[in-house]
Amino acid sequence: MRHIKNPPNPYNRYSAEYVGEPPPTKLEVFEETATKKIITKAFASDWEGGWRYTVNCYRGCVHGCTYCFARQYHEYLGYGAGTDFETKIVVKPNAPKLLREELKKTRNKMPHLDFSFATDPYVALEAEYKLTRQCLVVCAEFQIPVGVITKSPLVTRDIDVFKKLNNVFVFFSLPFLTKEKSNPFEPYTPVPEARFRAMKTLSDAGIRTGIGIAPVIPGYNESDIPGLLERAKESGATKAFMSMLHLDTDSIEEYFVQKMHERLSPTAAKKIINTMTRERGGSLRHKTYKERSTGKTEQWEVTKRLFDFHAKRLGFRSGAESIEQHSEPVYQPVQQSLF
Repeated sequence: MRHIKNPPNPYNRYSAEYVGEPPPTKLEVFEETATKKIITKAFASDWEGGWRYTVNCYRGCVHGCTYCFARQYHEYLGYGAGTDFETKIVVKPNAPKLLREELKKTRNKMPHLDFSFATDPYVALEAEYKLTRQCLVVCAEFQIPVGVITKSPLVTRDIDVFKKLNNVFVFFSLPFLTKEKSNPFEPYTPVPEARFRAMKTLSDAGIRTGIGIAPVIPGYNESDIPGLLERAKESGATKAFMSMLHLDTDSIEEYFVQKMHERLSPTAAKKIINTMTRERGGSLRHKTYKERSTGKTEQWEVTKRLFDFHAKRLGFRSGAESIEQHSEPVYQPVQQSLF
């Protein structure tokens, strides 16, 4: 792994509007040469077919979302799940080359590829490194179905590549309706308005888009669901999913609670803690394996009904969508297939 002392400024080539403050501490970038494979096959109980095939060109994420489940994976590198996750970014420069070599062998067995799982595929460094873009070009060459989940308007840069894919879907992660609501939990992400504009830009270009209202933080952002779905519809989205907050490890829970107390009023923080612990047997974590894997508690059912009601009201239809059928709007109450 090679430490990059002075990483390139990703904004030099682009005009930009103010969409959030940079992280307050020094950003460190490390280049890592992946030696085995870049495609990860992971089982997911709430995913259509049970398996996800993901590509991660980066590790760590400057967006700094306090709730991010991927923080735990930074601990495997010897870093912390707290500020290390958003200030020590690992880049895989040979990811596109490795992806091409893998697809030469596995193209006929590869149902889809998701960008990404452990980090946003459009972190700021992507503007300079262009690793996600190069990987998408490879997918276009092999005509691999692609799903993207991002918080970044930078995704609009790759519209030309998306148009070369015969099956692509781009989800925008948008759990909060306003910048004020977003700031305590995802302080360095592009503001919600910028994400909605990017969604509309892609939709107007003929790229299928969706919204992921994830996570829903009990006692905090349930009331944003109707407005988020309305804005997504106005912006051309045709699919939607939601999921409840999961705090999978002690370190993630500790960081989430610490930042919540720093950035929210005592009353707001207490409301979230009380709502979650009341539902989860006195803990911020789920009580059983089934609850951890599905999030299906009483709170989930109440929130799901709210989500379902407004999805139907806005003209979305329920039910799974096959990879070929994409002419009608779809909503999915849990995070399933991206297609």
